[in-house]
Amino acid sequence: MDDVVLYWSLVATGVIISALSKGGFGGGLGMVSVPLMSWIMPPAHAAAIMLPLLCLMDAIGVWAYRRNWDRRAVVALLPGALAGIVVGTLAFGWLSDDVVRVLLGATSVLFSLDWFFRPAARIGTGKRPGRLSGILLGGAAGFTSTIAHAGGPPANLYLVPLKLNKTVFVGTMTILFTGINLAKLPPYFAIGLFDQTIVSTILWMVPVAALAMVAGVWMHHRVSDRWFYPLCVGFVLLTGLKLLWDGLA
Repeated sequence: MDDVVLYWSLVATGVIISALSKGGFGGGLGMVSVPLMSWIMPPAHAAAIMLPLLCLMDAIGVWAYRRNWDRRAVVALLPGALAGIVVGTLAFGWLSDDVVRVLLGATSVLFSLDWFFRPAARIGTGKRPGRLSGILLGGAAGFTSTIAHAGGPPANLYLVPLKLNKTVFVGTMTILFTGINLAKLPPYFAIGLFDQTIVSTILWMVPVAALAMVAGVWMHHRVSDRWFYPLCVGFVLLTGLKLLWDGLA
């Protein structure tokens, strides 16, 4: 009985954190969902449970932010992201989860510390990175998203310096990861990750994911512009530290 309670508690917590973060702050803290659920199941199973639920959250987010997103940023990042999904699919189960965690965690921590301690990084240039940066960061987002639904930091590296309006920022992240998550469905099916237990867990979590996503959107509109970016980058920093700890431990 204790194992059952622990299973559902961790799954529900992971889903709620992901939905609140995705709906309100662009998804930065959602990266903890797979590591959290991996305490009681293989990381691949946790990723399989989250993917359809992320697609449901995306659908709600697209409706909520349909008029507020940066088309040019999505166009710059998405082609590289699709290529990254292909590479991530080929590496699935071959590349060590710990290597991915350490690389992603280190990138997240360095990015966050630079933003907090270097005034120029906080102010932002407002200029768009070059095409190559979009392809490389998009590729990193697609790759890490395929491995562990952790594509937020690379996308943040591209979007945060643009100093977008907070709603446009979340809307852009939502549209971008809608495309990424839908593109991940065929590879996940091809790998054979969706067994009966995983499908049953997904169905039970559908209302939890939907309600938490709506709550995240509600929270977004009640956070002041002054605190929005510090919160977003703070979530990335906390997640990066957690990933580093998991990978090195």
